[in-house]
Amino acid sequence: MERRHVSSGSPWEVEIGFSRAVRVGPFIAVSGTVATGPDGEPVSQDVYEQARFCFRRILDAIAEAGGRHEDVVRVRMYVTSRETWPEVARAFKEAVGSARPAATLIEVSDFIAPGFHVEIEADAIVS
Repeated sequence: MERRHVSSGSPWEVEIGFSRAVRVGPFIAVSGTVATGPDGEPVSQDVYEQARFCFRRILDAIAEAGGRHEDVVRVRMYVTSRETWPEVARAFKEAVGSARPAATLIEVSDFIAPGFHVEIEADAIVS
């Protein structure tokens, strides 16, 4: 099967050596995504805005790989504070809720860089 890589231009993709998304056959896997601006800093300190940004970047990657939001089958959301889950859940429902994918939301201690409060990854299967 053909393997296709999608890049968002994040400086971490080059530094670490990963792709924003990879498509093999009908399967699209999107890497953990934080709300990174062009300068490498968080686009906002607001958790909801960070989550919305992440979902936009994820859905853009899925679209570039030939999928749609309806193709999302699995989402994993990581937050640094469990109290923020309602804001992340709201962004999730706005972005892919109609697809009703399997989802997990986990509290973690921190991320690789300061200022990021949410990281999201997703899988899609193109029908």
